[in-house]
Amino acid sequence: MGKVLVFGHKNPDTDAVTSAISYAYLQQQLGVDAEAVALGEVGEETAYALDYFNTQAPRVIETAANEAEQVMLVDHNEFQQSVSDIEEVTVLSVVDHHRIANFHTADPLHYRAEPVGCTNTIILKMFKENQVDIPKDIAGLMLSAIISDSLLFKSPTCTEQDIKAAKELAEIAEVDLESYGLDMLKAGTNTGDKTAEELLEGDAKTFPMGSKSVRIGQVNVVDVNDVLSRKAELVKEMERLCLENKYDLYVLLITNILESNSEALVSGNPIKAVEEAFGKEITDSQLPLSGVVSRKKQVVPNLTEVLEKYE
Repeated sequence: MGKVLVFGHKNPDTDAVTSAISYAYLQQQLGVDAEAVALGEVGEETAYALDYFNTQAPRVIETAANEAEQVMLVDHNEFQQSVSDIEEVTVLSVVDHHRIANFHTADPLHYRAEPVGCTNTIILKMFKENQVDIPKDIAGLMLSAIISDSLLFKSPTCTEQDIKAAKELAEIAEVDLESYGLDMLKAGTNTGDKTAEELLEGDAKTFPMGSKSVRIGQVNVVDVNDVLSRKAELVKEMERLCLENKYDLYVLLITNILESNSEALVSGNPIKAVEEAFGKEITDSQLPLSGVVSRKKQVVPNLTEVLEKYE
C-alpha cells in the first residue's frame, strides 16, 4: 500500500489536528503505514493541548501527491478545504461530522460521517470497534478536540455522545475535564499579538453556497471588544481577501466562550442575504448574534438556505 497521509482541513483547528493524530495511530495499529500531517500551523489552543500531553505537532504539508499516492481525510470532506492537489491522490477513507459537499472520488472508499459535535467522538467508536486500546496522550488529545468543538458542551452541535465520550477520555487521560477544558479554551483566546489577517484566517473555511463563495472565520475570545476595537482594520482586510480570493462574502464570528454569544463582522455581497439569514440588520459591518457559537450548525445552514436562492 505504501505510506498513507492522514490530515484534517486547511487552517487546522484542534479537532483537525488531533483527529489526524488519533486516526493515524488507529490505522498504524491496524497495520497501515499512516502518518498524521497538517495543512497549516497549529494555533495556541491546539498547541496548549499538544504541549500538555507531550505530543509533537504534525509536520505541515502543502501538497500530498509528491510523497504519497493515498490519503485519509478527517474532520472535512469538501475539496476546497483540503490539500491543494487532493484530486491527484486516492482518498481511502473519510471520518467527518460536517455536511457532505463538493466531494467525489473515482473509487469506492470507507466513509464514516455522523451528526455529532466532534470527529474524535466518532474515532473513539472506531477504536472500540477494532478493539484497540487508547494511550493516555492520545486520549487527552481526543478529549481536547471534543472540548474545543463543543465549547465545553455549550455548543448546539454537542450531543450526548460527545459528552459521554469526553468523560470516558478524561478518565483515560487522567485529567479533570472541567478545569483542563477551561484552561485549554482560554489558551486559544489571545488576540493581542495577531495581525488582522491572522485573526481572520486562523480558523476560516470557504463554503460554496448556490452560486456564491462564502468565507467564514471564527475567533474565540473572553471579551469581544478585544477584537471589535480593531473593526475598521479587520473590515478593510476582509475586503482585500474577498478581492484577492474571489469570495463573494466574508463573515467573521467573534465568539465569547464564557457567555456563548457572538458578534459578526460582514463584508462583501449580497449583504442583504446575511440580514435575511439571521433576521437582523447589519450596522456598520457588524451583526449581533445572541446565542450563536457554532459556525457549522447556526451559521452555514442559515446562509446556505438563503444564498441558494440568489443568482
